[in-house]
Parts: sequence; structure tokens; C-alpha cells
Amino acid sequence: MASQDPLRPVRGSPRQVLAALRGWLERPDGPLVVRTSGSSGRPRDVVLSYEAVTASARAAMDRLGGPGQWLLDLPVNHVAGLQVLVRSLLAGRDPVVAAGPGSFGATVAALDGQRCYTALVPTQLHRLAADGALDQLRRFDAVLVGGAALRPDLLARCEDTGIAVVATYGLSETCGGCVYGGVPLDGVSVRVDPAGRVELSGPVLFDGYAGDRELTAQVLRDGWLRTSDLGHLERGRLEVLGRIDDVVVSGGVNVALPAVTRVLLDLPGVEDAVAVGVDDPEWGARVVACMVCTASAPTPALDVVRDSVARSLPRTWAPRAVVRLDTLPLLPGGKLDRLALSALAAADA
Repeated sequence: MASQDPLRPVRGSPRQVLAALRGWLERPDGPLVVRTSGSSGRPRDVVLSYEAVTASARAAMDRLGGPGQWLLDLPVNHVAGLQVLVRSLLAGRDPVVAAGPGSFGATVAALDGQRCYTALVPTQLHRLAADGALDQLRRFDAVLVGGAALRPDLLARCEDTGIAVVATYGLSETCGGCVYGGVPLDGVSVRVDPAGRVELSGPVLFDGYAGDRELTAQVLRDGWLRTSDLGHLERGRLEVLGRIDDVVVSGGVNVALPAVTRVLLDLPGVEDAVAVGVDDPEWGARVVACMVCTASAPTPALDVVRDSVARSLPRTWAPRAVVRLDTLPLLPGGKLDRLALSALAAADA
């Protein structure tokens, strides 16, 4: 593969990647490669075939109600932004590209399609809400939100504002979101193994990890992808509970960190929060509450945090330290940088 190939791995400006994709969709010359964000480990090169990429894009358009004009405000080197470009090209329209921070409103105004879509991560949605700019999203027939858990209160606020938010779940290994609103896209199947691990199958699956046959064999088995996520199915609808490594053992007790996080987010004055586990010689793992608070709000006291958690969860799940941050560390694509957050928690707790 040529070192300057913008599709192996995918890299470059939106214009460069769009031009390369246009040629690839007309005459595919092999799979493309997407490098994962490495939010919880080293990045991996995910090999995606023409058939998988286009199956994903077409299934998404079918679910949303048909082709449309897309607004791009995500990095194109990751699969969510890449798929915005693919869906745009399959719809026969170039995307409208946001110029950078603060340009979203002007970019929305430039849309002229009869049907319009965009894809965001929860952090972007949160910032639009904080700026009082959620109304801009009513222009879209659907706003895909994925890459991280969407806070229920933020989802409710969007719905109250009349925004058609679609919470998506997927991975680079599934060409992006393959479950919309808990329901798999057409052709995609979901199951949960006895340990609660989410498994996926269908035409959207990747071919494997470039140069890593051993890891590929570990996660791809008999046409099913074994994810690192926990979930459960209720009448065919998937609820993702968190990553497998979001459950830590503290003092011999399994602690589900996403459940603790949900309690932290409801504390007065807390804008954002994540519960993490850090190594501890006594407890094995110590739960730490990392919180971003409004400027005028004091940091919640540890005993207040522990009592709040204990009202709805086992007291053994309650954090043993509180760390106040100005902001949660994020990767370029908007995902939480779990490694950086764990390091901050371990250093400051």
C-alpha cells in the first residue's frame, strides 16, 4: 500500500478523503483501513471491505427514511465521520463541512437539501445545549449521536426541543453505528452471551485487524463479533450497559461504574462526571468520582457523594475519592480518553 494513500489508513482533510472515496466507490481497489481511536488501549487498524462499508451506509439511509444532504462536523479519519462522506456520495451530494469550532450555525444555514442529516458525539450535543443552540438541530430530519453514552436528561431536552435524535451503537469493526435506538439495522443481528457480552453479526462486519491475525481470531468467531461491551436485550431492543472494563472489583465486590456515573451526573452543580477505577493495594481497585462542576458550584464533599450513591446502589459501590476537573479529557474524535482520565484520577485522588 502506498504511504500517501488517503484510505489506508483513512487520513487527510475532508476534501482529500472525499475525493479518494469517490474513486473508491466507483472502482474499489481493495478494502480501506480505519485506525481506531485507542480510547482504552493501543489503536488498531480495522480493515473494511467495500461490501461492508456500503451495506452499512445503505442500511442507515433506509432506516432514516432515504438519502439526504449531510453536515460533517466529525473527523473523517474515524468511522463516524467517514460514513458521513460515504452516505453523502451514495446520495449523490457532497456534504456541507463545518469549518471548525463556532461554525456549526453558519454551516447549518448553508444546507439546502430537502432531507438533511448530521452525526455528532454527545460532547458536541452537550456544548450546543450549553450555548443555547439546540434549536439549530431542528433543521435535521435525524441527528445521529454515538461514540459514547447519551445522558438521559440531554436526550429528553432534545426531544422536548423537537430534535429527532437517534442514539446509535456500533464500532469501527461494524463500519460505525449498526444499532439505532436499540434496534439493529436491517441485516444486522444482535445477541448477548451468558456473561452479558454484546455480539454482532451481519454484512457490516470488518475483515479483521491489519497484521494481527491472533486478535482477529479472538473477536471474530463463526460470523459473530465479540465486542467489549455489556448489554441486555428486551423484546429485541438492545440496551448497552457499558464496557466490560467498566466493571471493576473493589474489595471483592463487582462495581458497575456506569451506574455510579449516572448518580454522579444527578448531583447539584455537576456538569459532567465519570466514575473510574484506579489500582489500589488494599481494595484491588478504588472507585474515584471525576467531576466537572459549574464555575460557581463547590466540589461535592466525599460523604455527600457516597451517601447519594448508596441511596440507589450498594454502598460498597460508592466512590472513595473525588477529583474535580476543569473538563474531561477527550480524544480528537470527541470520545472520552479513558487512559488519560484514569491517570488523572490516580494522580489526584
